[in-house]
Amino acid sequence: MKHRTSILSATVAACLGAGIPLAQAQETTRGDPAVDLDRIVVTGIRGSLQQALDTKRNADAIVDVITAEDVGKFPATNVAEAMTVIPGVTIDRQFGQGEKVSILGTDPALNRTLLNGQTVASADWFIVDQPGRTFNYSLLAPQIVSKVEVYKSPEAHIDEGSIGGTVIVSTRKPLDMEGNTLVAGQIGFLHNDRSSENDPQGSITLGWKNRNDSFGVIFSAQRADESIRRDGVEAYGSVTARDYRDGQGGGGSVNNLPPDWSQPPNPDNSQPTLPASCTGACAETLNANLDARGPNSLAASFFEQERKRDTYTLALQFKPVDRLDLELNALRVDASYDNMNQSMFAFMGNAWNGLMKMTDVTIEDGIITRGTFENALSVFDLQNRQAEVKTDSYDLKGTWRGDGWFASTHVGTTKATGGTSRQVFGEFLNWADYSYDISGAPSRPGSVTFTGTKPFTDPDAFRMDGGWGGDPDDPDSWNPGWGGNVVFKPNEDRERYGQVDFGINFDSPVYQLRFGAKRREHETRQVMGGVSLAAVAGYGDAPASLFNPRPLPGNYLSGFDGVGDLGTRFTIDGWALADYIESGAWLAPWQSMPEPSTFNDPSFAANTWAISEDIDAAYLQADFSWDRLRGNVGVRHVRTESDSNGWVCVATDAPPPCPADGYAPVTVSKRYNNTLPNLNLAYDAADDLILRFSAAKVMSRPNYGDMSSYLWLGDQTLTGGGGNPDLDPYRATNYDASAEWYFTENAILAATAFFKDIDDYILVTTRPETHFNQAQGENTVYQVSRPNNAGTAEIRGLALAYQQDLGRGFGLLANYTYSDGETDTGNPLPYNSKNQLNVSPFFENDAFSARVTYSWRSRYFTNVDRGDELWVRDYASLDASLAWRFHDHLSITLDAMNLLDEAYHQYATTERLTRGVYRTGRRYMASLRFNF
Repeated sequence: MKHRTSILSATVAACLGAGIPLAQAQETTRGDPAVDLDRIVVTGIRGSLQQALDTKRNADAIVDVITAEDVGKFPATNVAEAMTVIPGVTIDRQFGQGEKVSILGTDPALNRTLLNGQTVASADWFIVDQPGRTFNYSLLAPQIVSKVEVYKSPEAHIDEGSIGGTVIVSTRKPLDMEGNTLVAGQIGFLHNDRSSENDPQGSITLGWKNRNDSFGVIFSAQRADESIRRDGVEAYGSVTARDYRDGQGGGGSVNNLPPDWSQPPNPDNSQPTLPASCTGACAETLNANLDARGPNSLAASFFEQERKRDTYTLALQFKPVDRLDLELNALRVDASYDNMNQSMFAFMGNAWNGLMKMTDVTIEDGIITRGTFENALSVFDLQNRQAEVKTDSYDLKGTWRGDGWFASTHVGTTKATGGTSRQVFGEFLNWADYSYDISGAPSRPGSVTFTGTKPFTDPDAFRMDGGWGGDPDDPDSWNPGWGGNVVFKPNEDRERYGQVDFGINFDSPVYQLRFGAKRREHETRQVMGGVSLAAVAGYGDAPASLFNPRPLPGNYLSGFDGVGDLGTRFTIDGWALADYIESGAWLAPWQSMPEPSTFNDPSFAANTWAISEDIDAAYLQADFSWDRLRGNVGVRHVRTESDSNGWVCVATDAPPPCPADGYAPVTVSKRYNNTLPNLNLAYDAADDLILRFSAAKVMSRPNYGDMSSYLWLGDQTLTGGGGNPDLDPYRATNYDASAEWYFTENAILAATAFFKDIDDYILVTTRPETHFNQAQGENTVYQVSRPNNAGTAEIRGLALAYQQDLGRGFGLLANYTYSDGETDTGNPLPYNSKNQLNVSPFFENDAFSARVTYSWRSRYFTNVDRGDELWVRDYASLDASLAWRFHDHLSITLDAMNLLDEAYHQYATTERLTRGVYRTGRRYMASLRFNF
């Protein structure tokens, strides 16, 4: 029998003890024992691709790698977007940039991202998001990244929690520097052709180590500003022809007609009703197509955001003696995501001021494609939000390498705080005659056309709701309207961990046995509170013209076709509106300024929750090599204890809604164990051909928000959504097989087949629930969407990859992934695109380099909202980069992103029912880079 020598065993153990991946250990020892071990430094595009390919080739697991081309120069301005060149990796671009990463057709929440092998806390900034297990890649400055490894098959020593794959982001180590000092960085500007803003960018990396390589330090600082503008056409749900006929709480256009208060009561004291607005052919069309669906609104959306991110890293490395290695890694991110969203929309599906105003309708193939309305509601909403995310991570590691063994320990803590610290929401109303048309969808998502006056261009036409009643100056006879709200919704994510690892080396086919244990204590919480504005006519019903109105930029909705009057509208000064609301200028004389509180509203209390999770894990892994066969086999056992904490109304004797003092805390506890065996095999069938196989039991815990008791309700649309504290974790059996042909230097042709058999898959389902309706003042039935363990699911697919230097400085990367996934009930799987394609040609010589990356993914399902399945249409992106090295230490780089200005298009079940179509503009960045 042949097996690796004791020299190999010692080398592998030493590398593992120092935290170096097994692939790198093999890389330095494979082949002739007399191989030259002097370090070879390669830079540039081809150098980074060669390093990545070498790491992949020598790994025992199925791994793909991206390395930085040079110090501080990752191959994209966004780490997530750089990962699209990896087969099977897709990203979601809801705000124009890659923030969520999917691996092999799985939900982003089913993948883990580790920083230097450990958890890094991540918080959310968008107010509608619920904290989950998805890492927010917009927090990660690419300048601090040395390499990214994507493990598509697990190893026992790597943290559990992934069904798709594990992403390990590594920063630089001081003692790995080529020289004793390092000064590198960049200064530049980022321009967006939609927002027409120029934002500064800058970074600096400083490194030093002593002459005997026993102590070193690397410090980096990075500042990135970006002005984001997102234009869109959107809808907020759907209604049926039955809703138009019969109403949805407030009355319909044929039946259940609203009362005519201008007439005296009937002899029986009933109130006369207004005549039906939808008669003749209109009524016949509704009656013949009661299940037909159409948008409940159609809006012109204008979103602006100022992103500012400061990132600081510190790495210390100390080797007081050859056998002892001490490392400290620290990360600090301070980011602000202040944003303003303005939506101006026709609200024809409104239960009280829209459904009963229909006068004409067109229904085609079960879709309400056109509708005409008289004196129906249109709305102007504006939300100002102050949002920020702060992340701190500290990791300390010590390793002792003995003769034939090693021991190491890790301790660390990571914490992130984020969310919306303040939202000021103002709403203005108008009644007008209009029609809508979605017959041209999806290419023309929808239009609104006004008959007569056009309120979208008239700030005086929109006023805050002042309520209704007898006399506005008599509080006993007047019902205040809803003028908006003031809301806060911060969230927090933190973890403390400690682990120990040991390794013993053998001069045998099993050349190393390693084992260890880890404790993680995690907590995620969210708090929501605020107050609604009870506005009174004559006091709080301010017109929009009071807040410095102005038209939108001339390129608003550029790239959209056939939007009608949606494309011409005004905007106002959002912070002037915020000052008006927070100053109390809207109050009637008898009103006092309300105090924001968690218990002012049942929805606030339902969105206040905390999840604590204690995880204990232990593993055993054997690494082996025999003749041409190598790999590892291991098992990881993990015990999870979680508590879901929230609030419940215990004031059973009080009429709804629940009084502020009627809430009590409630806790739901879960305990479960998972034993996770895995096997990785790599067979060198020839010098240039490697065959791989992997089998593993894996698990992934539910999203924190899904585990919570949160609940939101739409009082007018009678829809809602919430969490489920009784969820079980996902469990899966994964099988992967691949063939890799390294047919020439720096080249590969590979194919990987994968199959994931998933149990306890979590899907959102919609069911009727009864809750108190504040708008109607009584309990009503809502269609509420909640996550549930929906049964089993399968994902099967094939990934093909090609990479080659073509000569004369040219090269090409290309990959294609097919992924087919569904549940046993036939439901689609979130974020699973059946087809994905990436093509990236490049050129490089001593002075110039250029690269173009084209990525495309087919449509994918995201979630269930208001009873509808939400899908995103196929998406293509085109990015390019050009660099000129005009000096040994200086270069100029031009990056162009989203050159297609692609539309992010989300729809409800059918492409003809648009939920939101958005464009964010092309981005260009010019940078001067230096490296000494």
